[in-house]
Amino acid sequence: MAEEFEVDTDDLERRMKGAMEALRHEFGSLRTGRASASMVEPIMVDAYGSLTPINQVGTVNVPEPRMVTINIWDKALVGKAEKAIRESGLGINPQLNGTIIMLPIPELNEERRRDLTKVAAQYAESARVAIRNVRRDGMDQIKKGKAAGMSEDDQKLWESEVQDLTNKMIAAVDQALEAKQAEIMQV
Repeated sequence: MAEEFEVDTDDLERRMKGAMEALRHEFGSLRTGRASASMVEPIMVDAYGSLTPINQVGTVNVPEPRMVTINIWDKALVGKAEKAIRESGLGINPQLNGTIIMLPIPELNEERRRDLTKVAAQYAESARVAIRNVRRDGMDQIKKGKAAGMSEDDQKLWESEVQDLTNKMIAAVDQALEAKQAEIMQV
């Protein structure tokens, strides 16, 4: 009789939840018409010869619902930070006030809202692909177990457990996408 074979479902679940966290982070960077400090997180500034996240060259604040301010610590980096914001694709025109960069958040028009929902859908699809890749790794573990002498009943049990976990995580991605799209389309 072959020794008991177990699939590490905890590891698979942890990796799938990592894909969900990455999705939440990407959703947080999408502009929805409300100011948020997380919307400038992906912006990288060429500081001191290397690309540095903007929140590491200045303090990011949200003083009003439609305004983000970044207080740059080094005056020499103000121009580079402003350039990075302009080139980031946020669609926001930065305004300078000494070492403070102000980012007024304009109202989103209908076309921009539709574009943002498409971007959100792309992020969600990337998360689904990552979850399916983790599922494939789990199924590969089961195939190796079968080759090592796992019974057919155990194989079916593990396959259904991995598939149930995958279905649950894909449903969570779909739910997060629906919520984000509703938030974006809200006027």
